[in-house]
Amino acid sequence: MEDRYLATLEFFKITGQLAEHTAFSAGRALALALRPSSDPEEVRLRLQETTEAKTLLSTRSDVSVGGARDVRPLMRRAELEAMLQPSDLLDIRATLISTRNLRSLLLRLEQEFPLLAEKAEGLEPLLEVVDEIGRCLDDEGRVLDSASPALARIRHEAAVARDRVVERLRRIVSSGRNAPYLQEPIVTERNGRYVIPLKTEYKGRIPGIVHDQSSSGATLFIEPLETVELNNRWHELQLEEVREVERILTELTVLVGREAETITRDVEILAELDLALAKGLYSFELRAVPAELAHASWPVTPDDGEVPRSRQPLNLIKARHPLLPRATVVPIDVYLGGANTILVITGPNTGGKTVSLKTVGLLAAMSQAGLHIPAADGSRLPVFTGIYADIGDEQSIEQSLSTFSSHMTHIIDILRRADAGSLVLLDELGAGTDPVEGSALAQALIDTLLEKGSLTICSSHYSQLKLYAFSTPRVENASVEFDVETLSPTYVLTIGLPGRSNALAIAQRLGLDEGIVARARGMVSDEDLQADALLARVRAASEAAEEAQSEAETGRTRSRELEADLRRRLRELEETRQQTIDEARAQARRELEAVRSALRRLRSSLALEAPAARAASEALEEIEDLAETVTPLAPVETPPPSPDETPRVGDTVYVNSLGQAGELVNVDGQEAEVRVGSFRLRTRMGALELRARAEAASAETPDRGVRAPDVASPGMELDLRGRRAEEVAPALDQYLDNAYLARLPWVRIIHGKGMGVLKQVVRQFLADHPLVQSYRPGDAPEGGEGVTVARLYARKD
Repeated sequence: MEDRYLATLEFFKITGQLAEHTAFSAGRALALALRPSSDPEEVRLRLQETTEAKTLLSTRSDVSVGGARDVRPLMRRAELEAMLQPSDLLDIRATLISTRNLRSLLLRLEQEFPLLAEKAEGLEPLLEVVDEIGRCLDDEGRVLDSASPALARIRHEAAVARDRVVERLRRIVSSGRNAPYLQEPIVTERNGRYVIPLKTEYKGRIPGIVHDQSSSGATLFIEPLETVELNNRWHELQLEEVREVERILTELTVLVGREAETITRDVEILAELDLALAKGLYSFELRAVPAELAHASWPVTPDDGEVPRSRQPLNLIKARHPLLPRATVVPIDVYLGGANTILVITGPNTGGKTVSLKTVGLLAAMSQAGLHIPAADGSRLPVFTGIYADIGDEQSIEQSLSTFSSHMTHIIDILRRADAGSLVLLDELGAGTDPVEGSALAQALIDTLLEKGSLTICSSHYSQLKLYAFSTPRVENASVEFDVETLSPTYVLTIGLPGRSNALAIAQRLGLDEGIVARARGMVSDEDLQADALLARVRAASEAAEEAQSEAETGRTRSRELEADLRRRLRELEETRQQTIDEARAQARRELEAVRSALRRLRSSLALEAPAARAASEALEEIEDLAETVTPLAPVETPPPSPDETPRVGDTVYVNSLGQAGELVNVDGQEAEVRVGSFRLRTRMGALELRARAEAASAETPDRGVRAPDVASPGMELDLRGRRAEEVAPALDQYLDNAYLARLPWVRIIHGKGMGVLKQVVRQFLADHPLVQSYRPGDAPEGGEGVTVARLYARKD
């Protein structure tokens, strides 16, 4: 993908922000050089690598390539045996230590982070080089005496020689005979030799060699002749020490040079790992998620029917422009593909058309570069063969081109390059020229892109394009709105409806004379008025349909809740009825047994042939016959669950493939785990039929005797996406406390899907929380496995 189109989308600002999260210069260089890939498999691996890095950082925030340096230039010098300085060798040692530490960590976690571990496996720590540099140099870069026996001997002898020189000079300066000639009775050093300060006027009184003179000229620094040999010996030993140190550094340089290729490869792998960790950190900063990759091609003819939005190749949910402040940016939903491959966005200036185009293009480029995108879970993007953008109205001064000519130059190049796998973004299509010709040209360009099959998003002011989009297959309208009352854009993108023309309304709102506005309205052609009226009716009908759909969905949800409540009440009534009947029967059995016992005792106490005994026996036989005729009362069956209800964990389900019923113990997307008898099996959710809901827990929260205060509702949802694992517990605990005090019956915890780390942390926390009665995965309309729904205990005050 060409850099000029990426620059138009401000992709290089993203790589600049990414580079700020790298730990050393080699990783920074990779971040700045990062480009999108058009290979689907490479994009998939890049995204998985970023996800692994983010998951690793969520549990071990201290992981980094800290201490590593880009020592590749030093490797070229080492190969030439150009002696490296101690600081260079320490940088190499620190890099190899970072190599050792990161390799050890990632290989231990290979099962959890296979891609990162695969990279780390290529690292070679070269422990012998680390140990040898550590043996010869201290942390300050000084060569240690232990570096070689010769160096230890030379330094010892040099210390002895120095002490001799200093001792002889101290005797000279402390001699009373020499005191009058000396400026001060001290021993000092000049030019690497020990000297004493002699007053200038007494030059020659102490025979010696002059090495320096004070700035005032009053003092000469001389080396007495009797210490010359001692100074010479000390100086010779210093030179020997320098030569030995250089020899040691040269040997270390040769050692490093022999491993230059390995160390260079280590630096390159460390840079790749540094980039992966930087992408994970950047994902945390943006609160981003990995985009799902679309596998099917997007050109679908209308005859194939409508493609659900959730399965369209380009489906961005609550997408945010990553360079705009998160607190103020308005998220947008964009979906394209299936039966529609071109989106025409209309609306006023400053309404957000350009930002919408840039958001789609930039997020697509980020995803193909292996970066997570600031959007909601479930967002999907194709892997484009090319991303082309003509955005902006600047004139080309160098080529003396007008705005229109500049746009057309770019568009001609885009049309030459674009194909069925491309994403094309065109801002203000056909602008800068006569409106009639510009509109016709825009329609012709869209027709050409339709033939190519490229996914295309374009913006325009032309009303004719709104009608064109309504009447042309595979072309969809979209709009950004402007609030006439507040005279400010809403930045909300609505797909399926064209933008309204607000120029006259805004002018009137700003105070333009009503006569002028009326005159302007009169100049608008009847055709344009009819088009605007038609579009207004379409918009009104669409909004009414959406409102009706929303009300129907609300009613459907309410009816389901009522149905569930009625089922629960019926079940409770049936349980009470059964309990009452069971207690009455038990009492009757006890009384019957008492009568039996009394008759047996009476019969035994009477004579065998006595009429009374026969009467007692007959009565006992009648009682036995009566007991046998009493049949158990058949229980009233509770209504079966509605067939369209989604099974949840704990419910009794029927497995069609086995012809057996079992308990649903786990749900992972469309995969389910069912316990049937003593074994478990995995199957599709679609292969299960709901037979009975799980019994609700009957535990109640303990009554403390103190009435808890009422608080304002914290809302029915808590969004934890983008947070680290250690941040979840405090935020969730505070939220549950507030929700309980606000008497909320249930809450939705949004944690996303991702690698499942946040989901596991949330559900483990809910399982142990005293305010949570039960919890379950969200149903499909609620967010599926990206959401956990927790039912809270009711307050008893």
